Amino acid sequence: MTDAAKIRATIEESIATKQRLAAQCVPAIQALCDLAVATLRAGGKILLCGNGGSSCDAAHAAGELVGWFEHKNRPGYAAIALGHQTPALTAIGNDAGYEHVFRREVEAIGRAGDLLIGITTSGGSKNVVAAMQQARAMGLKTALLCGEKRGAAVELADVAVQVPSSNTARIQESHLVCVHALCAAVEDALGGSR
Repeated sequence: MTDAAKIRATIEESIATKQRLAAQCVPAIQALCDLAVATLRAGGKILLCGNGGSSCDAAHAAGELVGWFEHKNRPGYAAIALGHQTPALTAIGNDAGYEHVFRREVEAIGRAGDLLIGITTSGGSKNVVAAMQQARAMGLKTALLCGEKRGAAVELADVAVQVPSSNTARIQESHLVCVHALCAAVEDALGGSR
């Protein structure tokens, strides 16, 4: 039988993490939203990357931006989740190593003026760090969604949202809140214009 107390504790822990996010991270989330809006307004695109659940968050964000979030009457915004082209992912991983999969995609499709958003709960995923290094070398802006641990990717980010938690599940849940805040901010700022 399922333990109702454990379910309640999980929900309450998630709420507590989001309350800390609201108390500590609103300026960083706002800076991330402003960076995304400025990128799209200037004709750039948003690239996102992450592993596992963070890859899903990257795809979720790109899907909301290209499709729509809450406003149906608006153009699609230029966004792509890296690592979702299976042939490229497997070829790069096989030929060069998995740590290069996002870096190579940034090299191929990133341009100065674009924005790379790395998503890594640890802040130190090697392939996200490599992608951010590549992005900075090419003149892209960089942003990061991570947890409270100060991994190597934080040092490469123009804007870093560090969720005040070390629990992977709670960090990922808070990242989704950040993704939705970003999508809402973009739609509110750009509406039907680009």
